[in-house]
Parts: sequence; C-alpha cells; structure tokens
Amino acid sequence: MKHHRTTYQIEPLLRRACTFTLIALFAFLTNAASAQDARVQIIHNAADPAAAVVDIYVNGALALDDFAFRAATPYLDLPADVNLSVAVAPGNSTGVSDALATFDLVLEDGETYVVVANGVLDPSAFAANPNGRSTGFNLWVRQGVRESIRNGGSLGFIVGHGVTDAPAVDIRVRELRGRAELASDVAYGDITDHRTIPTKAYTLDVAAAGTRTVVASYEVDFNGLGGNTAVVLASGFLTPSTNQNGPAFTLIAVLPDGTVVNLSPEGARDATARVQIIHNAADPNAGIVDVFINGARALNDFAFRTATPFIDLPAGVPLDIDVAPFTASDVSGSIATFTTTFEPGGTYVVIANGLIEPDQFAANPDGRSTAFTLFVKEDAREASTDPNLVEFFAGHAATDAPTVDVIARDVATLVDDAAYGDLTGYAGVPEGVFTLDVTPGGDNSTVVASFTADLTGLAGGAAVVLASGFLDPTTNQDGPAFGLIAVLPDGTVVEFDAISSAAPRLGQDDEIVMLGNYPNPFNPTTNIRFALPEAAEVSVDVFDLLGRNVLSVPAQQMAAGAAQSIQIDGSNLASGLYVYRIKVQMNSKLQVQTGRMTLLK
Repeated sequence: MKHHRTTYQIEPLLRRACTFTLIALFAFLTNAASAQDARVQIIHNAADPAAAVVDIYVNGALALDDFAFRAATPYLDLPADVNLSVAVAPGNSTGVSDALATFDLVLEDGETYVVVANGVLDPSAFAANPNGRSTGFNLWVRQGVRESIRNGGSLGFIVGHGVTDAPAVDIRVRELRGRAELASDVAYGDITDHRTIPTKAYTLDVAAAGTRTVVASYEVDFNGLGGNTAVVLASGFLTPSTNQNGPAFTLIAVLPDGTVVNLSPEGARDATARVQIIHNAADPNAGIVDVFINGARALNDFAFRTATPFIDLPAGVPLDIDVAPFTASDVSGSIATFTTTFEPGGTYVVIANGLIEPDQFAANPDGRSTAFTLFVKEDAREASTDPNLVEFFAGHAATDAPTVDVIARDVATLVDDAAYGDLTGYAGVPEGVFTLDVTPGGDNSTVVASFTADLTGLAGGAAVVLASGFLDPTTNQDGPAFGLIAVLPDGTVVEFDAISSAAPRLGQDDEIVMLGNYPNPFNPTTNIRFALPEAAEVSVDVFDLLGRNVLSVPAQQMAAGAAQSIQIDGSNLASGLYVYRIKVQMNSKLQVQTGRMTLLK
C-alpha cells in the first residue's frame, strides 16, 4: 500500500449491526407496561447538517443515543395501544428539554412499521421542494411493512423519496424489461407499496418522472438477500451547495437487521475497496474509541472486540484514519493517526491493536513493538473459495504472549511459529466443532490453553481468528484476559469457549470476574461465565431493549471457582439484542454486573 497524506471527506460509516452501538436501552418511564407490541424499525434519513447526529427520547427516556444520519435500528418490539411521545434532540442533549421536535405516536398491536426521520429543521434556510411539498422535519410512519418474504429467491422492498430538493422521479431496473419500474412518479414524502425482485446484481436508473431522462444510476447486488426485505430511500441533497453543503444525493437500502447499504454510483465500484475494521487493542485506555476518516467521524463508541462488516471505502486516494477517545469531539484528541491508500477493487481487514504507552505494560517476550497500530491484511476474503470449507487467516495480537502455534487437535497445525503482529495466510477446515490448542512455538507438547471453536454452519464462509487480550492481566493494568476470537464478514465477533488455561485472575477485594457469555450470538442457549472468589448466591435477569424483564434465573448457591456458568435458554424469546444482569451475594456484599448478548434464530 502507498502511504502519504491528503484531505478527502467521506460520510460516516454505519454499524450493525453495527450491531451496533447506536441502540441504548429503552427504559420507558411510563407505568403502562403493555403486553401488546408492535414491530418497528427506525431510520435516520434527515440530511439537515444540524440534525446529523441526534438523540431520541421516548416518553422522556433516552432511547437512541447519538443516532447518526443514514443509520437504522433493527426491528424492535415497542408498546402498542399506548401514546408514545417521541422527542428528537441534538446528539449532545442532556434531556428531553433539548428536543428539536416532538411527535405523538400510537402503534397498533401486532402491526409492523417503518418510521423514517426526514426533512430539515428550518425549511426557509434550504432550497424549496420543486413539487411544493413541505420539507419540515418530520417522522414518516409506514404501516403494514414486512420483515421477510417467503420466496427465498427474491427480495421484497418499498421505496421512499427523502430528498427535499429533488423533483418527482421514476426508478427503473435497467436489466428488467417487462417490469423494470420499481417506483413511478414518486415525489418527496412518498413511500411505495411492497414489491419483489429476484436477487441478482442490477443497475438502478433514476429518471425525472414521466421521462426517459436518466439523472443518476446506481449499482446494487442483491445476491444473498433472498427472503429478506429492504427499505430503499433517496437520501441527501440534489444540490448540496444550496442546502448548507449537506450530504449529496444517493440511494440507500436498509435491511431488517439495521444494516444500511449506500448504493454505488454506476462505474464507482472500481474506485472503492472492501474493508472490515476490527478493534482488538486490549489497552484499557482504548477500550472504547471513535474512528475518524479524513476528519469525519466514521465509527462512534467502537468497543474492544467488536468489528464492522465489510464496507466500501474510497480507494486510490490517501485516507487519514484517526483513533480517538470516545469522548473526543474531533480529531484534535486522537490517540494515533494513520495514513493509508487502498487499492481500487481490493479487499482488506484492518485491525486496531497494541498499547498507547507500551512502557506502562509488560514487554513482548520476542522483543516486538507493542505500540498502538493498525495491522492490515491485504487480499482478505468475504467468503471461502471452497463452498465445503471455512477459510480463515489468524493473527497473533496478544502483546505479552510469546511465539505460539495453534493446533486443531487431531486435525492439523493451523498457525506455526506466529509472533506478535504476524498475520498468517488463509487456511481451510471443514465446518464442525474443533478443539484448538495453543502451544509455545516449536513445542507442541506443552499446551498453554485450549478452546472450543464451533464452526458449524459456516461452510463457504470466511473468518479472522485473533489471539486477543493479555496472557497476564496483573502486569498489564488489569486489562482483559487472553482468549481466541473469530470475526465473521458480517461483523459478528465470537469468543471461543476456553476449555483449559491458567485460571482467570480473581478481582481485587474479592470481586467477581465476568468472562462473558458463549456462544454469542446464540440459538437458543448460551452460558454466562464468571469466576467466584468464594461461595455465593447467584441470580440472573434478562431484559429486552424496552427494559422489560423477559427471563429470570432464580438465585442459587454456587461454589467458589474460576469456571462457573449459568445457562440461559432463549427458546421463548424473539431474535434481538438483550441485556443480562447477574447478581452475586457473598456474605453481606452484593455485586451486580451486566452484559449484552444477541439471540439469532
């Protein structure tokens, strides 16, 4: 890769899914804990720069924190048949009193909705709509939408016109002759009925309504999305210069899990690269960071052991990547700055790793530099080259660990003599459940740690396997303990279950040590793991995103030990993100810890 500097503004990246960090707990302050629910997806498509990042309050409680333009939630369960007061406030708000606008909603029990935030706060300060439509900031509520369709070879979708300064348009699929028109005479504020389209790669032509004059064309690949639905939105401004230099016009597609895809202008694919970004820096001072690209915030509240899916980034131009504390307002507070240029059409995995102040941590046994850096894997893979195998590369990213081998027990040596900072080539294994033994380099008879790797159902897929955390947290500012993680192309991070290793260090002052839950995501069961310094009474409660207690494990007496766990059975729960709270009563001391887990059915 080439390394030099320039300035090139790009729009903020999106998290899933990034899972991402955009969704806070829905802790409604009403006492109307209705047993009736509606399914709702919320999309931020308001291009006004003054509303680029907003907080959303529901009945006075913060529901979405720092919700960015062109971001979306997955479908959520919200109370039905009760009044919901939805307030939209600036991203730095301190309470509902800072609201920019407030809307009252009543959702119907059993219905499914898409709610789109759109428009501008002060229409007089922006270009008028050519069709005379009102462009004031508003919530568009579309009832009767679908989360999926039965036809596994097709994609269902609705189309919405969300560009305040654009006239009515037609949207056509160039490759479909008989039924090419996806949207006809759609003006600002219009949302079409549901349609379906076979899952293929297409070119979408946007034309002035009633004409064959194409004003823009976009490339979209619907392969692999069969059975899903999408919300296709015209987004941004047709003429940014007359709209406070806001984001430019494009088409976006929002999937049911909250993934937002920016469709590529025709011919632009060769000017982009596919990139996955992984946060694996175990330094506690970098536990949560923001990532800026050419000065624009790209990833917000990006946590240790999380990852983006593969995304499109500009190629052929230098990109300044700044990693900053999550409290930073701009790049002036960056921990580190890196300049890189991706090759057009290339595929990369970028891993943030290392220590901000290496002299405050244990030195690397092999003398490798442990300074905070980006490990870059070129020619990365989003899928296996063999549909019968799971293909992966491995990275040694534990700063205080020596050179190691990783052996799939009774199968093969997967990693041979890898020192800190080394990234291997790709290897392939059949899907299944494996035991991975970590041994010192050149000494396969001494097993340092063993992990269970469940690769069931991943044939044809790809992954990144990383050594992560600290071998000895006590000499590394009590940072996270050593483990193996796998990162999938969609951004899912799986922590492999430790079978045998040095016992986890018990916390100071007789504190419990949380070891997370495995597997995560899970279906239908997962084990919440923890270490107890002494015998204790332990209970677990599970909450959904509305703050409702959906599952409880009664208090039980458990012995002291470094490998305790409580199983959670989500058979009766819907897919989604949940928060678990574990209470530990040791003598007269009560300790409470929380964590997040994702159920995928």
